[in-house]
Amino acid sequence: MEVSLESVAAGNGDSDAPVDLIGEAPLFKRAMEQIPQIARSEASVLITGETGTGKELVARVLHQLSPRARRPFVALNCGSFCDSLLEDELFGHERGAFTSATARRDGLIAHAECGTLFLDEVDSLSTKAQIDLLRVLQNKRYRSLGSSVERKANVRILAASNAPVPQLLKSGMFRSDLFHRLCVFHVELPPLRHRKQDIAMLVAHFLHKHAPGVLIRLSEGAQAQLVSRDWPGNVRELENVILRAIHLKKTDTIEVSDLGLHLSSFQVEVAEQGQSEIRSFQDMKQETIASFEKEYLTRLMAEFKGNVSRAAVAARKERRELGKLLRKYHLDPKSFCAPKIQETFRPLQSGSRRLTRLPEFK
Repeated sequence: MEVSLESVAAGNGDSDAPVDLIGEAPLFKRAMEQIPQIARSEASVLITGETGTGKELVARVLHQLSPRARRPFVALNCGSFCDSLLEDELFGHERGAFTSATARRDGLIAHAECGTLFLDEVDSLSTKAQIDLLRVLQNKRYRSLGSSVERKANVRILAASNAPVPQLLKSGMFRSDLFHRLCVFHVELPPLRHRKQDIAMLVAHFLHKHAPGVLIRLSEGAQAQLVSRDWPGNVRELENVILRAIHLKKTDTIEVSDLGLHLSSFQVEVAEQGQSEIRSFQDMKQETIASFEKEYLTRLMAEFKGNVSRAAVAARKERRELGKLLRKYHLDPKSFCAPKIQETFRPLQSGSRRLTRLPEFK
């Protein structure tokens, strides 16, 4: 079963609903069951869940199944901007509003006119930014920087946070009045470790997504390792692992070594040599750091499909500095681009929502 909201799409006459929300685990289905009703509302929604659980995908589904579906969906990561930049990004500015404002510019609220504005990592907003957002939610109006004229904010606001709801309020760092404005509806996404029965289905989906028309198998060892892992990065991490394995496999079968989910170098040293033979603290520290950096860079480039500029923004590093690190570990960005693979069997028919081949997890 694909809980990609097929039934929801059918009920709304939308044949183009996304199919990336996949699963049959009870916790996942429970989180999805109220999506149709929530989508039809104009009220705000707070989506919570660990990193990589699919919060933005849920936001996009809510938008696509809403009356605003034909209007823009605009996403903003609140943790990427300081107060002044965030205010400009959201509200825009008039010419002369500040030194470098040589021309008028609309903000994201204007770009999302009649559509949906998705605010990711909303818990990272400063107190001032929370007040600004609260005014928009309360009054549905805002002012661009340097303007005395109020503009109407005709947008539906969806927000997401990695922090659990009780933690948001107990921390004292998030205003309770803003929380209650945002959390008219609440969707909580379960971590992948609590829905391991969905791993086979997700793997099949990612194989089809990144290597369409190609029959790729998984060895029994690879299957066992995928199921046994706790997946701290959740579905996003699983997708990155499968994408990497597609590139690294030597045959049409993905082996354990292709997954790159081996123990850290420190754990390997201890397992093979025993504690009495552990090398110096400094040596082990440097080796562990190098292992972390290479693993992080591999996942980062896989996430952004070799786009160094976007990866640098996400990692909050200068592009040149990121390039040096990639060269240090002999990671070629081009190798992370979507593979051009010759089809070896009949691909999915146009409009089909079913995967032609599913790996059989034993």
